[in-house]
Amino acid sequence: MKNSLRLAFIWLFAFSFLLVANAQKAADSTKVPAATDTTLTTGNDTLTADSAMALIDADLAGPDDMEEGGGLHKQLKRKFLEGSASFMSLVALALVLGLAFCIERIVYLTLSEVNTKKLMAAVDSKLEQNDVEGAKDICRDTRGPVASICYQALLHIKEPLEQIDRQLTNYGTVQIAKMEKGCTWIRLFIAVAPSLGFLGTVIGMVMAFDRIETAGDISPTIVAQGMKVALITTIFGIVVAIVLQFFYNYILSKIEHLTSQMEEGAITLMDSVTQYKMRNNG
Repeated sequence: MKNSLRLAFIWLFAFSFLLVANAQKAADSTKVPAATDTTLTTGNDTLTADSAMALIDADLAGPDDMEEGGGLHKQLKRKFLEGSASFMSLVALALVLGLAFCIERIVYLTLSEVNTKKLMAAVDSKLEQNDVEGAKDICRDTRGPVASICYQALLHIKEPLEQIDRQLTNYGTVQIAKMEKGCTWIRLFIAVAPSLGFLGTVIGMVMAFDRIETAGDISPTIVAQGMKVALITTIFGIVVAIVLQFFYNYILSKIEHLTSQMEEGAITLMDSVTQYKMRNNG
């Protein structure tokens, strides 16, 4: 199970780098050499450098982009490139890595869930038959933190009840730490994504002011590119944070559910152990 999760994480990480490389390649392919003073002559029509650039842009856009802006994925790709692929790749990388950690935690927590009532009924049945080893086998063969803490308690069943309760509490803390493993990285990417977006906003504003300083004039054409980078990076950063926050809250809900199952199992087990000790005079 751990090997499969590790392999899935490696594939997601490799996919993120392929996404960055393809986006950068697409951005480079759309660059057109700077216009010169020469003109292009075709038959009786003479095209200036500006009109040639317009024709090339129209050809790159394609029919889908000219008709209703194309599909959603094409619009997202176009906006991604408009927001500077080299910088937006960092936001995309935060999304991919954050989703990788989220998927790993969701799979782990989902596989850790068991039917607590059925498990404890089986353990209690074995203890009523004074079959402690059979109860241990049931807990050993059952996945999840509930079965793990029950197994640890059964290992100390000959000790006083206070010691058994202490073992349940201590090992329950260890199991909660295992369930929360990786959540720190998810919180990091949730914080980093909008921060990268705001950093893009600052960079875009600096680009806009540099163009204004170079041109010595303020016009929408001069500042448009810088403002576009500023707004697009902010939007993508906030969207990434919202998506990761949704998955993170779902993970927290599953951890809370498993924690309540552990508490329920510990209480039921203590009752069963108490009855077992009373039947066997401690």
